[in-house]
Amino acid sequence: MRFGVISDIHGNLPALEAVCEAMPPVDGMLCPGDVVGYNPWPAACVDRVRELGAVTVGGNHDRAVAFDGGRGFNSMAKAGVEYAREQLGAANMEWLRSLPTEQFVANGRIHVVHGHPDDPDRYTYSQEFTASMLDEGVEILLLGHTHVQDVRRFDDGVVCNPGSVGQPRDGEPTAAFAVVELDEREGTASVETHRVGYDIDQVIEAVGEAGLPKRIGTRLRSGK
Repeated sequence: MRFGVISDIHGNLPALEAVCEAMPPVDGMLCPGDVVGYNPWPAACVDRVRELGAVTVGGNHDRAVAFDGGRGFNSMAKAGVEYAREQLGAANMEWLRSLPTEQFVANGRIHVVHGHPDDPDRYTYSQEFTASMLDEGVEILLLGHTHVQDVRRFDDGVVCNPGSVGQPRDGEPTAAFAVVELDEREGTASVETHRVGYDIDQVIEAVGEAGLPKRIGTRLRSGK
């Protein structure tokens, strides 16, 4: 079975559309969270993820939009949360509220979380990836939150952050995603990471038209 992995979309529809177009044929889609926040297409991105039937967990921005309005967020992040709360209809808000903090896929062989298996809000960078993060029987752990794409392979399995579709923070402005594959005959698991370019100027213009902080758009040029 092959799955596409899209994380930290953050309301960036042009990036999401570019990723979907670049995605090879897959049997399903997985999303480690943060469909909304920051960028000005929260409703369209939720609609697209739901259309894809992606197995999705709630990220910290998803929960902020659905529940608390972003208490403790910086001003830029809070502006994105407030904008999303204004733009999302009742059905999509209910969908965000329904998202769990973890999902197991393919008979437990794939584990999807947002930040860390023990804490959905924990920023876990690749140097902190360990084999102990893999539950028994899990061959691939997928997480997001840091917006930094990386993969670490251990004897017992793979830990992967597919990177951010809508707001990369690894110095590379292109949209990030991954493809994971489980070979039923061989009993093996593999992960490939990918990047694709998109029209960042379109996002910058839309950020301005939405009245959101300018840096939400301009930071995309440097991938930070």
